[in-house]
Amino acid sequence: MTTLVTKAPVSETGWRRVLGSPKTARLLFPVAVLAVWYFIYYTIDSRIFPTPQDVLGFMWEEVTLTSGVRYSSVAENLYVQFGVSLMRLTIGFVVAMILGTIIGLAMGISKRADAFFHDWVMAVLAMPALVWALFLGLALGFGDLGPIIAVIAAGLPFVIINVREGVRNTPRELFDMARAFDVPQNKITRHVLLPSLMPFFFAALRYAYAIGWKGLVITEVFASDRGMGWTIKFWYDAHRAKGVIGYALFFIIFAMALEKLVFDPLAEKAFRWRPQVDALEMAEGDFGAVTQEGFLLQESQVEEAVPIESMEVESKDG
Repeated sequence: MTTLVTKAPVSETGWRRVLGSPKTARLLFPVAVLAVWYFIYYTIDSRIFPTPQDVLGFMWEEVTLTSGVRYSSVAENLYVQFGVSLMRLTIGFVVAMILGTIIGLAMGISKRADAFFHDWVMAVLAMPALVWALFLGLALGFGDLGPIIAVIAAGLPFVIINVREGVRNTPRELFDMARAFDVPQNKITRHVLLPSLMPFFFAALRYAYAIGWKGLVITEVFASDRGMGWTIKFWYDAHRAKGVIGYALFFIIFAMALEKLVFDPLAEKAFRWRPQVDALEMAEGDFGAVTQEGFLLQESQVEEAVPIESMEVESKDG
């Protein structure tokens, strides 16, 4: 928690403001990645490691269907393979969210339910995705069921834990006050529980999606003959690093597009009732940094803090 002690205007030049902005830092990250990429390419002795141009050329051929590569026994391409993986991910993700929300609510409300589910949730959470991939491949063979179950197993415990903690972190005073005014249970759930639960729910949403992707790809590598994971293995077996990196970049592009086009608008709509807080200033305040608004200090530091105005007066008197 941060507390604004006093305002200290910070004068910054135009260039300093631009270079210190979050947008500039975000743009500099891919530049740094490319610099490291070229450094590795020119310093290691490898005929397999590709240049960024090679990877982008490969990706363009896959997008435009001009590579001439036949995946599997039929003429499948990037869109078919991506569609297979997306279908598996969507089914597993929806099931994990529904089951995880129900079980998480039960564990947060009932101590008996928490005691019943706690141990196996921790066991599933500790299970590596590779073990799920190998086991499901042996048990179910190559098909859609194994990767779907892998997505569910990977994302389910994260949903359960986040929803449970969201219920537990709802202030009990709000429930007591609502009951004191004889507020119906359905309104308590809608106006008290759900708003408090939303931050944890969206965290569960993002975790289940991200972890589900990883579980899906690993399972498709070992226990599938179709999908994006299998396609990455196809290029790995062919010793074509540009194919492996290219399909990994397809994953990244899709994940960023989904985050910006789906998750961010949903979160903005769900939290439109909350006051907007500058996340950067909050983060800087946690470390006692100086922002444009002044000194942001920990609450425990407030008693020891000295206002800047009083410091200036003391300096003049001295």
